[in-house]
Amino acid sequence: MTAFLARGVSAGEAACSCCGVSRRGLLLGGAAAAGAALAGPAGFAQTPAPPSPSSRIDTHHHFYPPAVQAFPGVASPLIAAWSPAKSLEEMDKNGVKTSILSMASAPLAWFQMETQESRKFVRGINDFGAKMIADKPGRFGLFAFLSMVDVEGSLKEIEYAFDTLKADGVGLSTSYVDKYPGDEKFAPVFAELNRRKATVYFHPTTAACCAGYVPQAGDSWAEVPHDTTRAILSLMFTGSLLKYRDIKFLWSHGGGTVPMLAGRIDWLSNLQVRNRKDLLPDGIEAELKRFWYDTANAGYASSMAALLKLVPSSQIVFGTDYPYITTEWNMKALRGAGITDEMIRGIESENAKTLIPRLKA
Repeated sequence: MTAFLARGVSAGEAACSCCGVSRRGLLLGGAAAAGAALAGPAGFAQTPAPPSPSSRIDTHHHFYPPAVQAFPGVASPLIAAWSPAKSLEEMDKNGVKTSILSMASAPLAWFQMETQESRKFVRGINDFGAKMIADKPGRFGLFAFLSMVDVEGSLKEIEYAFDTLKADGVGLSTSYVDKYPGDEKFAPVFAELNRRKATVYFHPTTAACCAGYVPQAGDSWAEVPHDTTRAILSLMFTGSLLKYRDIKFLWSHGGGTVPMLAGRIDWLSNLQVRNRKDLLPDGIEAELKRFWYDTANAGYASSMAALLKLVPSSQIVFGTDYPYITTEWNMKALRGAGITDEMIRGIESENAKTLIPRLKA
């Protein structure tokens, strides 16, 4: 969403960066249009999928504190209608025991506040998530929100999130206008996250270069997954992955376009990057296998086939992208992907307990 604001497009018109429906469409068409758009392609009926033997864990579940819902320019019917009670209703209906709360990619306007105002805003988001956890023990976790552009504030928020709120990790955007995670500006933040052996969850956005580049297509269709790939390349080829070996990286939407492009990246970088062996001594594939990936709007047969050629199913966790995509839709997609019941059980529940060990309790 940051890219839209950088280009003078309001956040309300920005693509909802994961659902495949533009916020322009949501605002113009209203809730009815949104519901029709989210219903999915014809012939892909949303019939209930039987619960897995183990209760599901959703690692990609968005929440919207009142301050976010009221922020100028970011309203949409889905955001305005969200509430903790509706999250719980969605979870109960679909056999989800625990959802890890996170923010979707934040608009640039949030980071153009005065420093103290911004820090108060970020703190309020994380406190709201912590209250949801306290109000319903066992039902929620939290990937704490960081501003990143305020490095000092982010370091303070990391301390608060882990030491006071006991967050499960932090949630970042794949880019912040013209900066990607490997940028030297963010090095102090990643160094601290590495020291804490943190889980770092990335949510994609639209790159500053490319919002509205193909006017006939929504940015969330292709540009958003491409930004996940750009973020991964940034970490790889700045040497960040070599420096931050103790971070557990979790990528949304099946790793964006990385599963499809991994071989191409491997071949061309080997030809063109002179110090590749210094940056990636174990090679591209070994680094990609260290990552974790969620299935939010990526559990389809072609997506899963590519991802499972790249990583073992044990590195894949269940995600929904709620409220933009329903849990039911994601379950149906995963069951149509041609993978085994054992893999589905791991993805929907057991693998997340390895990523976030406290969920074993």
